[in-house]
Amino acid sequence: MISLASFRSCASSCTRPQLRQLATAASSSASAAESEPLTHYRITLRRSAISLPKNIKGTLEALGIHRRLQTVYHRHSPDIAGKILTVKELVAVENVPASAVRTKLEQRLERKAPRGYVVTGSKLHAEP
Repeated sequence: MISLASFRSCASSCTRPQLRQLATAASSSASAAESEPLTHYRITLRRSAISLPKNIKGTLEALGIHRRLQTVYHRHSPDIAGKILTVKELVAVENVPASAVRTKLEQRLERKAPRGYVVTGSKLHAEP
């Protein structure tokens, strides 16, 4: 997806056809995202719950959030929406399609560094 910042930075230096291409790319990616219905909330804890009342901490626990910057996914439902409203100052919420939902294991594997190493050259087998 094309961000507004990249569009603005290109606005002064790009030619009209390049701007038109950026605009059509942004609209096509937006229409592709609209084709799949948004069925889940992506909830990320942005602020700590230290020294907050027990009911706020209990709400975060009910949502399944235990630490800062942890992300959980929940289906759209009235009870989840109410819990989000209770802790709205602490969390960041996005609506995402079902294809964007990740399990805890999938999130961990996405963060994990690639295993092993790659040999890019060797002095032993170098050609003079």
